[in-house]
Amino acid sequence: MPISPPPPSRNASQPAPEPLEAELAEALPAPKSRSLVRVGRLALRILPLVLLVAAVLVLRREFRGLSWDEVATAIDGWGHVAIVAALALSAASFMLMGVVEWLGLRWAGAKLPWGVALLGSFLSGAIGHAIGANLLVAGAVRARLYDRYGVTLTQVAATTLFNGMSFAVGLSTLGGSGLLLASRAELAATAIPVYLARTAGALLVAGAMGWIAICFLRHGKPLTAFGRSLTLPTAKDAILALIIGVVDNGIAAAIIWVLLPHDTTSYASFVGAYAVACVVGLISGVPGGAGVFETAISTLLPSVKPAPLAAAFLGYRLAYYLLPLIIASLGLLGDTLLERLGRRDSGR
Repeated sequence: MPISPPPPSRNASQPAPEPLEAELAEALPAPKSRSLVRVGRLALRILPLVLLVAAVLVLRREFRGLSWDEVATAIDGWGHVAIVAALALSAASFMLMGVVEWLGLRWAGAKLPWGVALLGSFLSGAIGHAIGANLLVAGAVRARLYDRYGVTLTQVAATTLFNGMSFAVGLSTLGGSGLLLASRAELAATAIPVYLARTAGALLVAGAMGWIAICFLRHGKPLTAFGRSLTLPTAKDAILALIIGVVDNGIAAAIIWVLLPHDTTSYASFVGAYAVACVVGLISGVPGGAGVFETAISTLLPSVKPAPLAAAFLGYRLAYYLLPLIIASLGLLGDTLLERLGRRDSGR
């Protein structure tokens, strides 16, 4: 098994504390632990709301004076080719997520058909992206779907972890490469100083390469940290996941880029801003990074006109979030109904 949980250290009859609360309670002195845990939990719940409000205020400032007529005009300027390209890129991204899902399941020791892995990836990804708490929600959807195939919760957790690492190293490599390869003139069109862009790009790429190196050196030798034991993927699987992660994130970034006017910004400089915005959106905890992601990109790309950028954001949310969420929700509902009908028929 890729992940082995630590032995229980408490009475089984006691209710299990939430993971965050348990970690804080162990790390803090006993007399003050309860009050500090409550404060920490309250802060974690309030922070996403604060960031969302801040993002709305920044967006309001950035798009001040922008009318819906201007946004509609920008949308009319997309053309059929750009719309079809955005939808095709979204579909291609979810297909690549399915490949990573299949690799993650295989690494976890669960051999499922390709079609099942693709369905599980789409349902978990589409719902997790839109709702937020991606790892938790995606893991819950996977657990529900894969349970009928004998996949354990440990294997579900390992698959979710593999997907998260593929996304992280892919985004790091793509964003870092974009910041390193963008010319000084291209970076001048952004709000990222050249020296900061080069340094951040080098660190991002180095981090991704470091992950590959660790997988190469430590394969077969589990790592133990925080009471958990983790057997790393092979270097081959890690490299393959990185490549797919780069292409997947590059495709996701291209959904916005193809909806912008052709002379707006280069793809390399846009990818760098996109990667930073993705990280900020994920850290914020706001579902889908809504508002926070858009604020980061609009701040990092001050040379892009507000109307085309707002229109591209709208198209991106529709093609990559809302439409997949609707399809996935209907698919999950249909699967639930079919499962209940099957149980009813078998009970007769």
